[in-house]
Amino acid sequence: MDNIFKVSVIIPVYNAAEFLGQGLDSLLNQTLHDIEIICVNDGSSDKSLEILKEYEKKDSRIKVIDQENQGAGAARNNGMAIAQGEYLSFLDADDFFEKNMLEESYNAACVKNAEICVFNADLYDCAEKTYKKCTWAFRKQYFPENEPFAARDEDVRDNIFRMFNGWPWDKLYKREYIQRIGIEYQNLRTTNDMLFVFIALACAKRIVTVDKVLIHQRVNVKTSLSRTREKSWNCFYIALLEMQKELKSRRLYERMERAFVNWALNFSLWQLNTMTGDAYEKTYNLLKKEGFERFDITRHDRAYFYSQKEYNQFLRIFTTPFEKYTKDE
Repeated sequence: MDNIFKVSVIIPVYNAAEFLGQGLDSLLNQTLHDIEIICVNDGSSDKSLEILKEYEKKDSRIKVIDQENQGAGAARNNGMAIAQGEYLSFLDADDFFEKNMLEESYNAACVKNAEICVFNADLYDCAEKTYKKCTWAFRKQYFPENEPFAARDEDVRDNIFRMFNGWPWDKLYKREYIQRIGIEYQNLRTTNDMLFVFIALACAKRIVTVDKVLIHQRVNVKTSLSRTREKSWNCFYIALLEMQKELKSRRLYERMERAFVNWALNFSLWQLNTMTGDAYEKTYNLLKKEGFERFDITRHDRAYFYSQKEYNQFLRIFTTPFEKYTKDE
């Protein structure tokens, strides 16, 4: 497999005109020059495609794919299909990046021949115009002493789904590795990246980290799909079921069951607790009637779980009708 570039950057673009220029500028100014930037316009109705075409004319490293609206998962897959870099970087169109992001992560990956390199990030609040720490995506307290490490290592496997987050953009992935394990993004409106990220981590034998903030994720963006999760309230459930299925088919589930069960509980409760309207009741009843059982949460006692608070909420939901639960809150 020929690697024409050191890194292929893949960006799904959907109505991102407001921030697109800043993100592209911070990529074109990267200290690592040997890159390609594949921008997949996902049926935008604003000026995103026009902006992309302008940048494509200015710099030959930018390649633009224009597709009908299919979602970010399909856009990333279509970009990945034409990528020619040694490593893959999946970024969001509304984020922005330190100029050494790709060089730092690429060098760290190359030194240890890593399959995945994970680096630190922070949040940029668009409403408050302030930077905030992101404390849940790079949890050093769960990292092993030595790198590179494998997800199946005894001191890693129980924590692999809580030491990092299930988003793709704070990571580099070796392209040959991704092709070898044969994974793609799910075609879901939301939570389309979790399966790809966590299966890539679960299968990895060589993971390294860079403890530097190299990327800034915008939050409180009015156009973000994450602000309207009620429209796709069960995407998290579909993604978790597929993740469990993949772990089993790859013969990793028995070894990583505790990590999965705890992640499934944590993620399910976060989805429920942040949902509103009819979607809240639908999520509650889905988890109560079948979700907790299908995720093997009901098979284990209290000592199996990392968070007693989460376990207590699970018990309340599992034993309480929705009307009584909401009345008692």
